[in-house]
Amino acid sequence: MIGGGQGAFIGAVHRHAAALDGLYELVAGAFSSNPETSKASGQLLGLAPERVYASYEELIQQEKERPEAERVQVISIVTPNHLHFAPAKLALENGFHVILDKPMTFSLAEAKELEHVAAASGCRFCLTHTYTGYPMVKEARQLVASGELGTIRKAYVEYPQGWLSTFEEGGANKQASWRTDPARSGVAGAMGDIGTHAFNLLEYVSGLTVTQLCADINTVVSGRQLDDDGAVLLRLSGGASGVLVATQVAAGEENNVRLRVYGEKGGLEWQQADANTLQVKWLDRPTEIRRTGAGYVSSYARHNTRTPAGHPEGYLEAFANLYRNFALSLQADLSGTTAPPEALDYPSIAEGVRGMAFIENVIASGRSNQKWTEFTV
Repeated sequence: MIGGGQGAFIGAVHRHAAALDGLYELVAGAFSSNPETSKASGQLLGLAPERVYASYEELIQQEKERPEAERVQVISIVTPNHLHFAPAKLALENGFHVILDKPMTFSLAEAKELEHVAAASGCRFCLTHTYTGYPMVKEARQLVASGELGTIRKAYVEYPQGWLSTFEEGGANKQASWRTDPARSGVAGAMGDIGTHAFNLLEYVSGLTVTQLCADINTVVSGRQLDDDGAVLLRLSGGASGVLVATQVAAGEENNVRLRVYGEKGGLEWQQADANTLQVKWLDRPTEIRRTGAGYVSSYARHNTRTPAGHPEGYLEAFANLYRNFALSLQADLSGTTAPPEALDYPSIAEGVRGMAFIENVIASGRSNQKWTEFTV
């Protein structure tokens, strides 16, 4: 692991997710840009001192020099945005598979370069868009892909948070500090942090791509340098339209990302606050309630479910599904077999490039006086 040392939030989530199915063992890390913090973090995690490194360069170089049977196989990168590209590029160039937190890079230019590096490396790459790991999100995607809803006409996705309703970056809140800093977060605040999740979820479930957008981007809290609120009108491939809302100043809200997709025959609704339920709505019959763990769900939903129906699975399990599917794909590669399609269903480099394109397009649109701008990658 690179990053995720003491005081970091997402590093612990990654470690729990990786450990859930027993398919990974954490054996090495460069957990902080501060060598002492990295050392202390490695000690708390029970790692051998010689495999706790002072920098990501040292980690990659020394692990590559180890015998193949001993060196790490996968490097998980959980640093702030501006420190995604360089370690990911170096890891791929040296033959290590990469799991990377989103958004993929600091800029679209970096994302495109990383895409070329990954293709040339022959290594696998996973981007942790967590919400695509939920069983009922998998079910929603399969329902749309089957054509049961008919041609998709409309999609709504919203991600409301309230934790940045005040000037949190003015104090000791490390998460607020780097997420609102253009030098570390990039050109976007809320739209980069949570808007990319909403964008990815909409495209993943609908099977459509954004072709044009019209954005209203706001900075509500006085003194903040990046956006903390926004709404985007979307035009999608196939003639559909959509709306995306992402805000971090909705006081009292937590993380209830919500998606609705409507076709000519019916629609669906999913929200994280009731993640084990998918509502399917029809023109001519009562609404269906599909539940995680039920025998009638798709193979993709079953593959990503661990417990019997009625036993809630949540955020950590969804995160773990990405790690698990990535491991299963690597195991298939090593054994010379083909992984089942359900195991290959995790976000990769292409989603990362589109996510960075979304960030740059939506900020450019918000600054423009044009009603509609083309979505360019």
